[in-house]
Amino acid sequence: MAVKTITIDLEAYEALSRHKRKGESFSRVIKKHFGGRSTGRDLEAILPEIRLSESTLMRLDHLIAARRRDRAKAPKL
Repeated sequence: MAVKTITIDLEAYEALSRHKRKGESFSRVIKKHFGGRSTGRDLEAILPEIRLSESTLMRLDHLIAARRRDRAKAPKL
């Protein structure tokens, strides 16, 4: 495996270190937080596992309808 050496300041190191768990490498922390992008295929793969209650679905419907009624407008510059 190829490796690269990077230099970060102390504040960045401490921020990264706060996310690191015992036994976890800094490379793993970086990959977990800044790694690959999620795709539609990723979403499709987890959809069968997602279960939403009827009340949650109804609330989502209400939120969507409210957004249609009160669309955000671009500010006048």
